[in-house]
Amino acid sequence: MPDSDAKKTVTMTFRVEEGVMALLRSESEKREVSLNTLVNQVLRRFVEWDMFEPKVGMVPIAKPIVRTLFEKMSEEEIAEMAQQVGKGAVHDIALFMKSRMDLESFLSWFEMRMKNSSIEFSHSVKSGRHTFMTKHDLGYNWSLYHKTLLELIFNEILQKRIETAITASMLAFEVDE
Repeated sequence: MPDSDAKKTVTMTFRVEEGVMALLRSESEKREVSLNTLVNQVLRRFVEWDMFEPKVGMVPIAKPIVRTLFEKMSEEEIAEMAQQVGKGAVHDIALFMKSRMDLESFLSWFEMRMKNSSIEFSHSVKSGRHTFMTKHDLGYNWSLYHKTLLELIFNEILQKRIETAITASMLAFEVDE
């Protein structure tokens, strides 16, 4: 009997530039994954994240720039930005990318955001309690902004109580299903 959790695949043929293929092969060897796995990861990232970035107004920015911008702000300015801009922007982006705004879709979006922002994170679920740990090295104010933003999203939009903890390099939060 086939595994109901197995993902269905299709076989396709593409013509790929020789130089691109050489780089893909090299990267798959470095990551110790098959070329097929790497190409699937690249395509999944595109359909889950990259194709949405320009549509929702996101831009890539170097970590040292983000860190410097956040360091120059006061804690009051951080809280004000989270309330006046961040909450609505994150809500709209997550809703657009996931087509709904509930706990499951938001947590899925947040996890994708961390993966695609090159931020180390872990996500575990035990007895219906989600625990996220992120390591970002972007400074205390970046943590404070995201702590404030997540509390606003969970409390006001998702109607969920959230517990948060922050340092200059870490952000952790827990929420029940």
